[in-house]
Amino acid sequence: MGILSFVSFPVFTLYPDSIQERFTPPNGYKRVVYPKTSFASYLQNFPLKPKGSPVLLYNGNHKQNQVHAAVLDFPLLKRDLIQCADAVMKLRAEYFYAQKKYDAIQFKISNGMEVPFHRFAKGERVDVKGNKTSWKQGKFKKGYGRDVFEEYLQFIYSYAGTISLKSELVKKSVTQLEPGDVWIEAGSPGHVVMVVDKATSDDGQMVFLLAQSYMPSQEMHILKSEGEFSPWFPLPKGNHFRTPEWEFQTNQFFGFLNLKKSP
Repeated sequence: MGILSFVSFPVFTLYPDSIQERFTPPNGYKRVVYPKTSFASYLQNFPLKPKGSPVLLYNGNHKQNQVHAAVLDFPLLKRDLIQCADAVMKLRAEYFYAQKKYDAIQFKISNGMEVPFHRFAKGERVDVKGNKTSWKQGKFKKGYGRDVFEEYLQFIYSYAGTISLKSELVKKSVTQLEPGDVWIEAGSPGHVVMVVDKATSDDGQMVFLLAQSYMPSQEMHILKSEGEFSPWFPLPKGNHFRTPEWEFQTNQFFGFLNLKKSP
């Protein structure tokens, strides 16, 4: 598979509604407040599409299983490219891009190669030959503009997945849960869901919101839960954690590594 060409699409169409504005914590719980510049706060304030919006697939069709409480304002490409792990990486990359922390935008692809955005910005691209990859020079567009960023993301979507994403994460206890953490099962297929909000009670109980994309490529959405506080999930107590479309092992819970500068 070759490098995909850049396709332009809008970043966000802001609606007067966000995750934290729409979803009030259950009675007896208070939302945890994070620093405004944090990834957790970015997720809590992520814009949502209007109430009642269906989850759409990349081709404009409705997702078959409408298991959501809300749809993130999360533009897709017109191809089956942004799936579960890609959506998580997109959120992470968009956060750093909005903060102009360009050196923090870096992901591994499936063969283990580190692909930092700053090398795309310098005009380099990745040459793919089977499972072998190398950096190459050429008359490629440079800079930190949105077009180069989109080209970079499309490369990541094409050559990364749950296996490469999991290799970048650090295992955590669910009692340390924070927005931005994920449950992930690596494989083909695998799946990943991301924590996007958290609330706690005075007696130390915790509830949280989850978001996912899925297969085929579809808008990211807030999942419903089976509990009394839906769409809020309580901390799982057993060995398995069931979500509407996937059951994870409870201990397959991970967070992103501390920031590191690309060489």
